[in-house]
Amino acid sequence: MKYTKLGNTGVDVSRICLGCMSFGKPGTEHGVFPWAKDYDDAKPIFKKAVDLGINYFDTANVYQLGTSEQVTGRLIHDFGLNRDEIVVATKVHFAMRDGRPNGGGSSRKNILAEIDHSLQRLGLDYVDLYQIHRLDHDTPMEEIMEALHDVVKSGKARYIGACTMFAWELERLNNIAERNGWTKLVSMQCQYNLIYREEEREILPLCRDRKMAVVPWSPLAGGRCARPWGTQTARTAIDAVSPMVWGGTMKQDKPVVDALEQVAGKNGHSMAQVALAWMLGKPGITAPIVGSTSAKHIEEAVAALDISLSPEEVAALEAPYVPHVKTGAY
Repeated sequence: MKYTKLGNTGVDVSRICLGCMSFGKPGTEHGVFPWAKDYDDAKPIFKKAVDLGINYFDTANVYQLGTSEQVTGRLIHDFGLNRDEIVVATKVHFAMRDGRPNGGGSSRKNILAEIDHSLQRLGLDYVDLYQIHRLDHDTPMEEIMEALHDVVKSGKARYIGACTMFAWELERLNNIAERNGWTKLVSMQCQYNLIYREEEREILPLCRDRKMAVVPWSPLAGGRCARPWGTQTARTAIDAVSPMVWGGTMKQDKPVVDALEQVAGKNGHSMAQVALAWMLGKPGITAPIVGSTSAKHIEEAVAALDISLSPEEVAALEAPYVPHVKTGAY
């Protein structure tokens, strides 16, 4: 395993982050993710990650409505991991109680309540990275940043981060924190993969300039960059979320996936490994978040760390891309 710093902090994280969205009771997150893995099925995946040196684990309160955190926490304890050596990240924002007052969001009330709920489910005294899952446009930025600062100062989180948003929003949040002497965001979790590269325009340059960690979600675009175009799997047959994210850009995305298949076929690696190697070779990328429903997926991802693509291969992968509308920042 290779390790790097989490942005401009002194924390060491593995260059592959295990995404734990695939853990928890299937279908409990408002009926989505019926392919999630409960404890017994998640255990071999987690074991493979630990055996290969992964020390960075990412979940969220909303994943399987808290059961992802429960499974992740139980695995951490059952495997006897040294708490001082691992990095555990979770998130807050999306509704945990649909249609109920204060059911979600990033108000001070919700942030301070949900960090306690997350720690209880994880069975931990603190998380290493506490992230706002999206920007709450109904709560003042000052309120959000002060609440996150207080979470850090209370000892319940070591660092704070953000997820998908516009560059001006990220910059303004940290400007508010700096002006008030509050804790600043150290990381950005955004969608980035071969079929969605819009963050190359503003977010990635901003993060490089500010020395913020970048931990891309869905580096394989929900499996679209892991197999030939149109391949059906047990997951794609029941996955209602991926079509909402990528279903509107199929004409633009197919040529990219076709190019990926051709490059992978020539260099002898799997499509998933080539897609991850491409990302890992980009400046400023800290650790792609690899969600998995199989231990084999983890082996493939870690092996990608040793793959170097030629300039010609990179050019072939990137040539078919056309601009997309920025997604997820709402």
